[in-house]
Amino acid sequence: MAKKKNNFSIYWVYALLGVGLIAFQLYMGQTEQTNVETTQLLTIADITNTDTTTSGVGQVTIINRENSPYAEFRLNKVGVDSVLNSKDAQFADMKKAINKSEEKDKTKILFVIEDLDPTLLAENLEKQKIKVKYDKRTDYFGTILSYLLPFVIIIAIWIFVMRRMSGGAGGGSGQIFNIGKSKAKLYENGKTTNVTFSDVAGLEGAKEEIVEIVEFLKNPSKYTELGAKIPKGALLVGPPGTGKTLLAKAVAGEAKVPFFSLSGSDFVEMFVGVGASRVRDLFKQAKEKAPAIIFIDEIDAIGRARGKNNGFNSNDERENTLNQLLTEMDGFGTNSGVIILAATNRADVLDGALMRAGRFDRQIYVDMPDLNERQEIFEVHLKPLKLEKNLDVSFLAKQTPGFSGADIANLCNEAALIAARKDKKKVQKQDFLDAVDRIIGGLEKKNKIITPSEKKAIAFHEAGHATISWLLEHAHPLVKVTIVPRGQSLGAAWYLPEERSITTTEQILDEMCSALGGRAAEQLIFNKISTGALSDLEKVTKQAYAMVSIYGLNDKIGNISYYDSRGQDMFTKPYSDDRARIIDEEVSKMIEAQYQRALKLLAENKDKLTELAEKLLSSEVIFKEDLVAIFGKRIWDKSEEVEAEVTEVKEKDSEPKKEVSEVKTETSKTTEESKSAISKKEDLKNPPEFKSDDTKEKKEGSDE
Repeated sequence: MAKKKNNFSIYWVYALLGVGLIAFQLYMGQTEQTNVETTQLLTIADITNTDTTTSGVGQVTIINRENSPYAEFRLNKVGVDSVLNSKDAQFADMKKAINKSEEKDKTKILFVIEDLDPTLLAENLEKQKIKVKYDKRTDYFGTILSYLLPFVIIIAIWIFVMRRMSGGAGGGSGQIFNIGKSKAKLYENGKTTNVTFSDVAGLEGAKEEIVEIVEFLKNPSKYTELGAKIPKGALLVGPPGTGKTLLAKAVAGEAKVPFFSLSGSDFVEMFVGVGASRVRDLFKQAKEKAPAIIFIDEIDAIGRARGKNNGFNSNDERENTLNQLLTEMDGFGTNSGVIILAATNRADVLDGALMRAGRFDRQIYVDMPDLNERQEIFEVHLKPLKLEKNLDVSFLAKQTPGFSGADIANLCNEAALIAARKDKKKVQKQDFLDAVDRIIGGLEKKNKIITPSEKKAIAFHEAGHATISWLLEHAHPLVKVTIVPRGQSLGAAWYLPEERSITTTEQILDEMCSALGGRAAEQLIFNKISTGALSDLEKVTKQAYAMVSIYGLNDKIGNISYYDSRGQDMFTKPYSDDRARIIDEEVSKMIEAQYQRALKLLAENKDKLTELAEKLLSSEVIFKEDLVAIFGKRIWDKSEEVEAEVTEVKEKDSEPKKEVSEVKTETSKTTEESKSAISKKEDLKNPPEFKSDDTKEKKEGSDE
């Protein structure tokens, strides 16, 4: 059990002593006094001398003060009676002071005259035969205090700073203002994140390994009896939004041991040495509470490879922090009971020493969810929503290929917002389809001004995409085509991409040809081209360069890959200028060949292309069955289920505008999916920046 922290500090004693000294100086030794004017004193003396033979004023003392002199006097019994019995208004203050005084003997009340001429006052008092005494007072205590107090304050501050800094070498807990102290958030003694493994849908493989670590802490004998040792660390790697931090929250909620949570940026500070100091303090606290778990989110903030591009953006402080982290991770014994969990989506930039066994024994890849995992994630996020009866969750999972867990959570929330906007009592299937349209395509621009000629060009452009994709074997199955502006696009062709791990040469070439179908249709019909094919050209250029220089899919270049998975050749190219020229030539040939292929296919089916474009102009949106009616059924279709589902959804809508959002079913995020898809074999690892953009076909030919 942790000792209760003692909040007492010796500085409180110093503070109380100081307050006592000041109070003594201000209040001790002072008697009750009232300020009066010189005329009041002379009037009282005159009244008493006239009415009686005894003066009502006792001795008057004139005090020579450094800044200005002042006088003090007291009234005797005759003077007190004279003031109390007087009806003169000038004695009102004195009478009030006498009546309110707590002194039983009113002759002890002190009256003070400020701002006076001591010579003139003395002459007038002598005429009244009142004794005048001169005195010179010096406040020795106040003088000494005024000289010493600044030095005392300065010395006290210096002692405080030195005491705080003196502990900095031992774990950072004593540095000024605790700047070297760890900022980790601690979960223990019943404090939890309210997240358990049951809240983490999908990710079965990753959960299995994480659960095993938690089980080791709960029941270590089960493993140690067999001679097994607890892993020192586990690194969660995966694309953004896949649930790495959620897994860590579940560990904090499930593990009955202290859990330290912080971000990699928490080690970074403007002061030198703070990062390393915080690392020392973090591990010191964890060892004191062992067994314990430390979770560092976004560890790439401090774990980047050392010495990379040393001439640019060098950061010795970050490297010192990393060095301290490496030392601490490999510095405690196997049985210390401290496990390190970390998460990053940039494992390629981490230092090799950090990734080795003995520091991170396990690297757990958290991939984008597949169909079944997406269904499980939907079931988790649909629980708080009021849904219509018999909502098909598997249908929603099929409409969202390439969506991460965070994307699905956003989709469910967006569907609820759309339902509320339409004043519905429950969230329906249509709301989810509208949410997919909103997230993938952007906000529908109902009032965007488009000229008839532009609208016709957009219609033929999108019809070209649809025609080529329908006629090619490896193109993705079409869901719908629309010329309704949405987001940054003026039109879109929506597809249902296959969830595949590897891609063949034929598949990439068919995708490139389909992407160039929009520009080819413009060239064929109008004999001129536009800037609307920006996203298409960007996509096919990346695909072509990837085929030639990365995947080794070009005969002239051969089986060579210039892809650097570690990113260490950022400012240099690993080939000569001659090879660069050859790569450019091959890329240009490849793209031009697919463009001519698209022109040929469209020329052979020009009448059907025109019919499809005219239908698109009249209805603004067409579906898969419309292409079946024009071109006939594709002989390569493998999935009858998807066709049936799309047909069913279309039949429920009669308005074209609703069809735009109703059947935008299978537009997906394969860009993100492609960026995150990493094959288990290193030779099939797809570089993110060159992965084909299979599913964002909605922007083809409509980015102007």
